[in-house]
Amino acid sequence: MVRGKTQMKRIENATSRQVTFSKRRNGLLKKAFELSVLCDAEVALIIFSPRGKLYEFSNCSMNKTIDRYQNRTKEMMCSNNQGLEDVQLEKDCMTKKLQHLEVCKRKLMGDGLDLCSMEELQQLERQIERSLTKIRSRKYQLLKEEITKLKEEEKMLLEENAALLKKVGSEWKHQEEAMDVETQLFIGPSERRGGSGFLCRYLHNQPT
Repeated sequence: MVRGKTQMKRIENATSRQVTFSKRRNGLLKKAFELSVLCDAEVALIIFSPRGKLYEFSNCSMNKTIDRYQNRTKEMMCSNNQGLEDVQLEKDCMTKKLQHLEVCKRKLMGDGLDLCSMEELQQLERQIERSLTKIRSRKYQLLKEEITKLKEEEKMLLEENAALLKKVGSEWKHQEEAMDVETQLFIGPSERRGGSGFLCRYLHNQPT
């Protein structure tokens, strides 16, 4: 008989609930013992029955394990708090940097210059000049790359044009040769040699 899957909900029948508790409690205690032996782990298990009866297992001192757990929990809480403080500090620092960058951006756009000193204005001017130098350098680089690309395309087009002209010239030459052959076949070699004499004899024999 196939055993059905147990639904994970409270067992309403008190007797069945008690039997299930006893079986699963013993199984859980056995698994805790096996885990401590097989894996050399420090295991502490505490179970309270529905009536408040205590069941426990520990492969060493229960109090020692509980103290260790509490100390570890405190360390984790302190670490988490320190991590939150570090995150907050980093957030504040980034906020200040963003505000500073926003102010610098407005100044570079020509806004908020009334309160700037001569030194700050000179510094902004030098910064703008450096930016313009970088912009022009990048612009010239892109123009140079574009010119090189266009020259390569021009070279390819010239080569293709030369190949087409060569192909057309070859085809025209073949056509001329074919026309010459057809002309020779139509006239005939012998007729070309004696054609004028035949015409003179024909005209001489005609009645006047």
